Amino acid sequence: MLAHLLLLVPGTWTVLEASLPPPAASHALHLFLSFVFQAPATVDLSSCAALDGTVFAALHQHTREIVYLRPWVYPALLPAQWDYLQNLFQVYVHNFILLCNSDAREHHEPYPFVYQTLTGCELYPNGSYAKFFRLGYNGQDLVSFDVDKGLWEKQKEDDVATRIETSFNSFTGLSITLQQLLNFTCFDHMEKFILKGKEDLERQVKPVAVVFAKVPNPARLLLVCRVTGFYPRPVSVAWLRDGREVPPGPELSATPPLPNADLTYQLRSVLAVAPRDGHRYACRVRHSSLGGRSLLVPWAPGSPKTSLAVGITIALLLIAAAAIAGALWWRRRRN
Repeated sequence: MLAHLLLLVPGTWTVLEASLPPPAASHALHLFLSFVFQAPATVDLSSCAALDGTVFAALHQHTREIVYLRPWVYPALLPAQWDYLQNLFQVYVHNFILLCNSDAREHHEPYPFVYQTLTGCELYPNGSYAKFFRLGYNGQDLVSFDVDKGLWEKQKEDDVATRIETSFNSFTGLSITLQQLLNFTCFDHMEKFILKGKEDLERQVKPVAVVFAKVPNPARLLLVCRVTGFYPRPVSVAWLRDGREVPPGPELSATPPLPNADLTYQLRSVLAVAPRDGHRYACRVRHSSLGGRSLLVPWAPGSPKTSLAVGITIALLLIAAAAIAGALWWRRRRN
């Protein structure tokens, strides 16, 4: 379930990069929920809670009970506090699904559609803080909650945003509950999670990097630097051409750091070059676990040929194995 959940979180909504703390944040506690409405009676739920970028809890997709993903999570709060959160989430999920289905039925919104919520609180080194609740619809920002004013504000001018803004502002009980959770509960629980998970959250795991090449066409070579297994999330990956860093440009592309199932991170950086251009290339990785040093992985020009040869060899071995297995099966049938 965890691997499935982690794959769902990034990339489905542009604002979701906020589910991981920005570099300037001292600490951040974020909760993400995604509701995929396939039909009125079929809603797929995915969720996760992250502390300083580490996913530590989730709601089970079917039972909607809290799943504790790290050993320090459950001891951080009292059993009564977990019971309160469990009941709160179940009531919230139930009512949210009813509200969205009711709105879709009343205004003839076609299925499928997706609602996503991102909520949490953040602390910064200068003592300031942030608290928020954002709601997205089909990958776009829809409404947000002003915690201080207790008001919902639409983030775009369309019928759905206007309806949801009006509907949510009419439920004063929801606004009061969110104010309590975001003004007090979020910061209180974040402090307790930080205390219990300190050793885990402050761990340092070194990255592993490999460089290989892809040849989409004879005139284009794609150098790929795959960096994986690192923690914490902040990392710097750059390409060097003859020892000098390649500046940003259309020939460079990269994924954001994405979570692995073991709660480390991975990313890929790609540099497009002309084959046999005479330059020397290397991928440079900088990460806090390296103690101020850089991980430098050069690209060997023979890599594409080597990769192709290995691929052809593996294919031939698989074909040979299949042929032998087929011959043995046919002989047994004849006997």
